[in-house]
Amino acid sequence: MGKPILLIDDDQLVLQSLGALLQSRGYAVEKARNGFEALEKVQALEFGLVISDIRMPGMDGIELLQRIRQIHQERKQKPVPEILITGYTDENTYLKALKLQVTYYLYKPFDMDEFLEIVEKHLVS
Repeated sequence: MGKPILLIDDDQLVLQSLGALLQSRGYAVEKARNGFEALEKVQALEFGLVISDIRMPGMDGIELLQRIRQIHQERKQKPVPEILITGYTDENTYLKALKLQVTYYLYKPFDMDEFLEIVEKHLVS
């Protein structure tokens, strides 16, 4: 099996349901409820994909991805594909994600089959 997927969302229901969906398809998943928890996991493990909510207390998904990229750069590791998910249409945040060249930006609610196709396409072994 390849590297695990890091799934970050402050909504426990979303975290559990997406985690269960991914695990039912054979993916290893590490879950984090916020950006700080996610950074601890990034310090300890290598991931093949990062899926993060954007709006979270304490640290939003944009800042989190910037910090993860910094960790990878300091360790001279290859960048990891990133999928940002959000339930809010916020043009400013979308533009920030575009500027960061995030791999994929997905609005909730989304089609689960489409979500799985995106994961399959971008997951790095």
